[in-house]
Amino acid sequence: MRVNRILLSSALVVVALVIQVSVLARLHLPGAVPDLLLLTVLGLAMVYGHVGGALVGFGAGLLADLAPPADHAAGRYALVLCVTGYFAGLIRPENGRLKSASGPMAVVVAAAIGSTLLYAGVGALVGDTAARHVGLPGLLFSAALYDLLLAPFVVPAIMWLARRSDNDPLAETGPATKSGDISAGWLSSGTGLRIGSQRGGLGALKAKARTRSARVSRIKGVKRL
Repeated sequence: MRVNRILLSSALVVVALVIQVSVLARLHLPGAVPDLLLLTVLGLAMVYGHVGGALVGFGAGLLADLAPPADHAAGRYALVLCVTGYFAGLIRPENGRLKSASGPMAVVVAAAIGSTLLYAGVGALVGDTAARHVGLPGLLFSAALYDLLLAPFVVPAIMWLARRSDNDPLAETGPATKSGDISAGWLSSGTGLRIGSQRGGLGALKAKARTRSARVSRIKGVKRL
């Protein structure tokens, strides 16, 4: 990953974790806790791709595993967010921009349910049965509902910041997708290629004018003879 991506991802993850631990976790809502960290990983993954999403997810999850008041084994949430970021990066928009809200909202719901199931499954493997006592169906429904309500305020802003901080946000999508980005098309007009073609066209016109003037002078000379 690039340096600017690492710096932005680190800052956003730290801010999201602080807000989630100090604010969202203290709301004492029924069921699950709104997962601001998950939404941050989703927004970054849908801009950086599957590799960047997996790296950001692993780092964010590991930080959440080590930050107080974590009461589970270290690496558990890192695995969950790493897998979630990887799959979210696979289905990112081809042109780097969102065309509708239905796709990202479906991704948020699937990620909320999938991350909850994966977290409970890994917990069952290590002997943590807290999800059974709380009620897994209630956790799934509340996690999807809270994240879905919070996503419109978080995911678009995260994606916008990721694109703005990236010097070439569409470099990984290939030349076919650059035509769909207005900023990329605007920047390409300043590369000098179009100006060079215009200069070439002016040169060709001047050459044709010189040829015509030479022909006219020859015809005039013939008539005088």
